[in-house]
Amino acid sequence: MQNKVFSSNKTLNLGGRLVHFDTPKIMGVLNITPDSFFDGGRHTDEKAILLLVEKMINDGADFIDVGGYSSRPGATDISQEEELGRVIPMIKAIMKIFPESILSIDTFRSEVAKQAIDAGALMVNDVSGGAFDDKMFGLIKKYRVPYILMHMKGTPQTMKSMATYENLIKEMIDYFHPKIHQLHQLGVADIMIDPGFGFAKTINQNFELLKHLDHFKIFEKPIVVGLSRKSMIWKTLATDPENALNGTTVLNTIALLKGADILRIHDVKEAVEAVKLTSFVK
Repeated sequence: MQNKVFSSNKTLNLGGRLVHFDTPKIMGVLNITPDSFFDGGRHTDEKAILLLVEKMINDGADFIDVGGYSSRPGATDISQEEELGRVIPMIKAIMKIFPESILSIDTFRSEVAKQAIDAGALMVNDVSGGAFDDKMFGLIKKYRVPYILMHMKGTPQTMKSMATYENLIKEMIDYFHPKIHQLHQLGVADIMIDPGFGFAKTINQNFELLKHLDHFKIFEKPIVVGLSRKSMIWKTLATDPENALNGTTVLNTIALLKGADILRIHDVKEAVEAVKLTSFVK
């Protein structure tokens, strides 16, 4: 009898397009927010956003992850209406100019996900793993879109105080197991898991997580890794997010060797190069 939690799924159906993970993929980050930790406030007008999307596509991004709600530690909570006002017009604009692009919506709100899908997004990236909106899993079932299931505890406003674990990896596996089972019971096939670097985890816990990233292969789902310019890099190196590109590339390389299938990244070109070079030694 097939184990439905651990059933293998290393392809995604994105609006009828099958994506195979024979090689890792690159997800470019597009934050349409004033307060994201690295690029907040940089992409506020349509022209600048479209130029960035064009650059990421030309540099080799497979997906573009569009977010209008900053989930950095201590970020300001915003209303659903404000989040919709940030992301929906831009998704429509991107799809008009780049109709073949594969967009993901980075949100924990089912209504934002719904309107984003209606506007052209093909994937949902939920930092809460369905915990913040009990309608999210039902929406994924209805629309049959791939879903990124991320690990976190608390909220962006409280998660820094919740980085306590007796056994980090075991507790994370125990977190993913029932959620994947629940999604399978709903008939959701295309699930990715994201261990949530920086979300309710200290710097040391983040490095422990990276060291044991290959443990999450047990689920046989694509593993999404978001290390890009995060504080585990720049605080360790006593620098800042602006000067964390080299450190990002180093840790992305380790993640690739540990089994990462998708790199969620601000700097697409460097990540593409990391994928190409690590392919010779895996």
